[in-house]
Amino acid sequence: MPELIFPLDSTKKFTDQKYLGHNRWHPEVPANVHVKPGDSFRMHCREWFDGAIVNDDSADDILNAPLKTVHVLSGPVAVEGAQPGDLLVVDILDVGPIPQEDSGPLAGQGWGYTGIFATQNGGGFLTEQFPDAYKVIWDFTGGVATSRHVPGVSFVGIVHPGLMGTAPSADLLARWNAREAALIATDPDRVPPLALPPEPEHAILGTLPESEYARVAAEAARTAPPRENGGNQDIKNFTKGSRVFYPVFVDGANLSMGDLHFSQGDGEITFCGAIEMGGFIDLRVDLIKGGMDTYGVSENAIFMPGTTDPRFSEWLAFSGTSVTLDGEQRYLDSHLSYQRACLHAIDYLTKFGYSPEQAYMILGAAPIEGRLSGVVDIPNSCSTVYIPTSIFDFDVRPSASGPHQVDPGMGVPKSSF
Repeated sequence: MPELIFPLDSTKKFTDQKYLGHNRWHPEVPANVHVKPGDSFRMHCREWFDGAIVNDDSADDILNAPLKTVHVLSGPVAVEGAQPGDLLVVDILDVGPIPQEDSGPLAGQGWGYTGIFATQNGGGFLTEQFPDAYKVIWDFTGGVATSRHVPGVSFVGIVHPGLMGTAPSADLLARWNAREAALIATDPDRVPPLALPPEPEHAILGTLPESEYARVAAEAARTAPPRENGGNQDIKNFTKGSRVFYPVFVDGANLSMGDLHFSQGDGEITFCGAIEMGGFIDLRVDLIKGGMDTYGVSENAIFMPGTTDPRFSEWLAFSGTSVTLDGEQRYLDSHLSYQRACLHAIDYLTKFGYSPEQAYMILGAAPIEGRLSGVVDIPNSCSTVYIPTSIFDFDVRPSASGPHQVDPGMGVPKSSF
């Protein structure tokens, strides 16, 4: 096992640990651990809400999820010799749930969760159809996820970090804040909002001196979206064996990570759509000096996916086009066409006895494939959703005998404002 350089004690809150991480992006958040090119090391990561979501049959915690507190990130890790313009090479050697802790109150201790956020608290990809809060608990046994809230489904985990990235420069941070503020200004009262501006309340900024805290907290970017530094990309193929090339914007690179997922479908469509958990990640780092210019990577990481994904031989696919539910034509709107493909898949699964919410949760948590299948044939884009048939313990394919009927069990816990 590589050296553990960022330990977390499961009996303590994130802010009471030996090393204090952070939950905002800013170039002045100090690195609290240092490594050299070629080093391998282990980091512990806490579930993104630091234990606010619990293993029960209520969705009240999802309804009231404290979004100002996320994401709790491990790091920053400074890499000796890294300078702006370099590429930071990050190999994911291993990643998994909290080691040697198969039960307990924290997600990652033998269980994880998937949530649909209420529209008033962030919403999700299909928030118009699913405006309330819902939660599903998944149990991990032998690397396989099952749920008392979604019977008849099981699948091997595709474990990955939802969030990993380097620190922004002061200039890059200013550009983020300016462009996102301009977007918010186009519809400032929208629910859910168009973007999340800096929020000093509940900001965690590592070991930053108290004298600088108020200023930095007012500038620091929220961690919710992906940006040029990587960030919350939620790419399910960032599995064991992946190699990622991150642009470096500050001395030391200041790499941070968190938001581990046991599994996820493409798009993480319920917003809290993966199976969220805490755990560990083993990494090796190296540098390509001047690599941003050499390889034209001025922004956004490039990566080589891992080779440990579950392999499926048969899929059931659903397509959607850029036409709204009430028949309005949109021009090559791939966001809309992916929504329509997901809704078609949900409609199909309800014919087998699942509730719409159970079907939606399957698409968020199981390793479905989402694809842009056509983006040039005006006026319609075409998106597709591929569901592996083997995740069901019954035949989910269409047949002359009609759909098998699942006992939906207790269903998905719901909570409303």
